[in-house]
Amino acid sequence: MIIIRLDRVLADRKMRLNDLAAQVGISNVNLSCLKTGKVRAIRFSTLDAICKVLDCQPGDILEYVQGDD
Repeated sequence: MIIIRLDRVLADRKMRLNDLAAQVGISNVNLSCLKTGKVRAIRFSTLDAICKVLDCQPGDILEYVQGDD
């Protein structure tokens, strides 16, 4: 299972979701869905833009946790 840690990175950078959405160029709703893990996919271009704005690596935002499959 992939867990999205965007909220943790935002808190570390002292940045609000609205500010990130504006700088990345996606809607607050879409970014909120990403933050809460209610998405099934993310475009590499979106991930690239988020990492660029937050000055982080994709691994700072995405985490793999082994599930009970």
